[in-house]
Amino acid sequence: MEFRFADLKHPDRYKLMIGTIQPRPIAWVSTLSADGVRNLAPFSFFTAVCSEPPTIVFCPGVRASTSCEKDTLRNIRQTGEFVINVVSEAVAEAMNITSTDLPHEVDEFELAGVTPLASSLVQPSRVAESPVSMECKLSQIVTISENVGGGWLVIGEILVMHVADEVYLPDFKTDTLKMQPIGRLAGAGYSHTYDLFEMPRPKPQI
Repeated sequence: MEFRFADLKHPDRYKLMIGTIQPRPIAWVSTLSADGVRNLAPFSFFTAVCSEPPTIVFCPGVRASTSCEKDTLRNIRQTGEFVINVVSEAVAEAMNITSTDLPHEVDEFELAGVTPLASSLVQPSRVAESPVSMECKLSQIVTISENVGGGWLVIGEILVMHVADEVYLPDFKTDTLKMQPIGRLAGAGYSHTYDLFEMPRPKPQI
């Protein structure tokens, strides 16, 4: 099958993309509004960018129900700070609770029953139950499209990374099997991280 995306409606493009670009890591992003309301929401359009400076990117989409930007994006615009929490199997259900559209005044930490833990350098709380949390400052926001189906690139620099003792290995490494991150698939699908294998990279030829 060949699909020319210019001929497709955005829901169909979306289904093809999330059904083929997988598994995707999940950024469970905690922010704080200018008036002090905590927010916590997951985003599976998320990846690392580079390590100098240590940079990540995640992509909040246009809210389909209102055609507006989401609370996460608005809070980051206002404060320039956020925390990315890794979603492990232990907090998967809590993460799913925070995935729905909610009124601005709802504190998703309370709703999902997770513990807000003070960050070191930024104001938003981190999720105590998450095995890894990254305190970030905003580098830039790139608008891709403000239409439904569109979104923004939120590019941030990692200031502090918190790694739980039980998943940390010497020499700045982590134990993936103990961390148990989950991945996002299509529809209601998620993936475990159990069956791992290694392939050493070939030696450089130049």
